[in-house]
Amino acid sequence: MLWLALVALPAPARADGDPASDVLSTEGLFVPQDAGISVPQQGQLATLVQGVSRGGYPIRAAIIASRSDLGSVTELWREPQTYAQFLAQELSLVYRGPLLVVMPSGLGFYNAGSSSGGERSVLRDVSISAHGTGLAVSALAAIQRLAGAAGHPAAIPPAAPTEGRSGTNDTVAIVAFAIGAALIILAWSVSLRARPPRVPRRNATSA
Repeated sequence: MLWLALVALPAPARADGDPASDVLSTEGLFVPQDAGISVPQQGQLATLVQGVSRGGYPIRAAIIASRSDLGSVTELWREPQTYAQFLAQELSLVYRGPLLVVMPSGLGFYNAGSSSGGERSVLRDVSISAHGTGLAVSALAAIQRLAGAAGHPAAIPPAAPTEGRSGTNDTVAIVAFAIGAALIILAWSVSLRARPPRVPRRNATSA
């Protein structure tokens, strides 16, 4: 899919430095491996980030699901707004625009290009969850509201269905059946070779 090439794949959190700043220096989305966000939801997020950016509202977003996702700045855990400002400073040489941070404790937003007070106000009613699925839903809602408030409305894209699951299950069943049948035939053949079938002899009849 195109979005896989344009946004970050789930990134491993590293203990050295700030993983999100490393990814967001070139990509639009940071999703750590431990976030518990499904592949379809990652696709939704990536597609929405791309869509609003092409529509005139470039934004970068980081989902921080656990303390370890912060790398060496773990003291900013549960401080989404402070971390958003820190992250914006880390990215300032390559990116100076809307930046969203999603943590289980809340949302952080910073826009180095303008005053972000009005934009932060539209995030007050966005619900937040400690679970991966909820974090993704919160991020989708936040990005949509921010873009809409800036005059660039966008719809949340549908989640792509998981492909090939039914076909894979059918294939596995067929292969298992074929292997089972082959084993039965093989065992029967070995049994015949070890003990050939006896042909019953006819009793001689006297004249």
